Amino acid sequence: MADTHDPRYDTGNPVCDALRFVCDASFAVLPRDVARQLGELEKNFWGGVRWFADKKIEWVDESLAAADRLRERWRRDPSTTAEGPEPMI
Repeated sequence: MADTHDPRYDTGNPVCDALRFVCDASFAVLPRDVARQLGELEKNFWGGVRWFADKKIEWVDESLAAADRLRERWRRDPSTTAEGPEPMI
């Protein structure tokens, strides 16, 4: 009889254990080649999400740097802030 106490499903957190089992079982019900292709697709998807997150972090850093430059320019030349921005209607 196979060992029924796989350490992957006995981490002490029942929610994580159940999710890991469901994930493993979802691949196990598929033919091996289909499961591998689906796994590659999922890895590519999460790699794209990671790329987008990295890009978004770069955009935030660039915006913060631009905001610092703009704030410094406003501080040096207060006449540009006296008029204020145009009202949005």
